[in-house]
Amino acid sequence: MNKIILYISIAIISVAGKLVAQEKTKTFETRAKEIAQNITTIKTEEKRALKEEVEAIDKQIEEGKITKEKGAEIKAKIATERASNIETKVAAEEAKLRELVNEHVEEVVGDSLKGKYSISIPGGYKNGKKYANTSEKRTTGQTVFAFGANNVLSDGNLAHSDFYFLRSNFYEWGYTWNTRLSNQSNLAHFKYGFSVMYNELNPTQNRIFATNGQTTGLVAFNGDLKMSKLRNVNLVFPMHFEIDFSKTNTVNDKKIFRSHKGLRLGIGGFAGFNLKTKQKICYEIDGNEVTEKTKGDFNVNDFVYGVSSYIGYKQTSLYVKYDLNPVFTDNAIKQNNISMGIRFDWN
Repeated sequence: MNKIILYISIAIISVAGKLVAQEKTKTFETRAKEIAQNITTIKTEEKRALKEEVEAIDKQIEEGKITKEKGAEIKAKIATERASNIETKVAAEEAKLRELVNEHVEEVVGDSLKGKYSISIPGGYKNGKKYANTSEKRTTGQTVFAFGANNVLSDGNLAHSDFYFLRSNFYEWGYTWNTRLSNQSNLAHFKYGFSVMYNELNPTQNRIFATNGQTTGLVAFNGDLKMSKLRNVNLVFPMHFEIDFSKTNTVNDKKIFRSHKGLRLGIGGFAGFNLKTKQKICYEIDGNEVTEKTKGDFNVNDFVYGVSSYIGYKQTSLYVKYDLNPVFTDNAIKQNNISMGIRFDWN
């Protein structure tokens, strides 16, 4: 089986180019996490500020300083302002994220895709000129980036999980091609490509993963853990049937088709294989922080496959994916990976 994986890996690498170096991957992940955290912080702070302002207005109404009607008017105004603040600030962070992912994918794809497919920052520009009066090509390309929470269903049950919900994360980046199925309608599309998925599990109760023959389970760590996580890195090939409700315009009696301009719904799945598995633990000894990284197979399934779906507006979607294969090959309790988060598809 290892030879099969090796041959497949060589074939994929010959087409898609080499994976980025480990140090560059670390830099990419760190910067992506920072931007994602910035987006979350912006939304949290603006909502908190809005709540405080609304509470202050309610207090003025109770004290008779302003009328209910005036209070409602002020609330509507500040709600609009806060929403505008979120939109402006988040847009700036998304621009940073878009640029980061485009740079990263260009490094991975390399020259093999240049000249055939464009990996460009969205905005409706080509060679510096607006091309809103021309249709997109029947097949277009998108850079994909997704992140969110990750966990497992144990025998189909998520309750009482052995892993932290907020500390266990997933990240996905890749490239897809989107083909409009009809020459006369913009509704139905077929989306396909490749992605690198990072699925992380962070155990609770001061435990780490350990193998026992053909099985892998959690054992208590002899010490005070600062952090423990198992990361699976998979190369997969997703396929989705997408319904795109983007408006079709007409210019000079000619239909203009543009994708990712309205509500979108995608449903499909993915299949691929595991590239590597690594456990990282951090603990303290005599006042010194120690970090250990262990690479191995951990009895993880070599091949992965599952179902996924997303629904969103324009380039941003809510995203869920579920592995139909168990994480570990021979464990008595079947644990299937499940991820939920936010997905970006940039033309």
